[in-house]
Amino acid sequence: MKESPSYRAAAPETLRVVPLDTLTLIYHRASGMTHVVDAPVPEILETLGKEALTNAELLARLSQAFDLGDADPAALTLRLEEMVASGLVERL
Repeated sequence: MKESPSYRAAAPETLRVVPLDTLTLIYHRASGMTHVVDAPVPEILETLGKEALTNAELLARLSQAFDLGDADPAALTLRLEEMVASGLVERL
């Protein structure tokens, strides 16, 4: 049985997070790119912090901290993989 991957947010010193009304700007120093994101990206980064979590662990923590209307593990995995591709999250 294959273990599910763990995810960890990029190092805080590589990110500059600026809330802007309903959106959030995230400057990723390592890539030099600025990302304009909406929920749940900032919440995922906040919840991950420096700790590595599996999809299930992250979903449980997000459900405790935020009112999730649709706690879909597949949707979270898709969002995490998008964040991996952008460099905001690392897959372990």
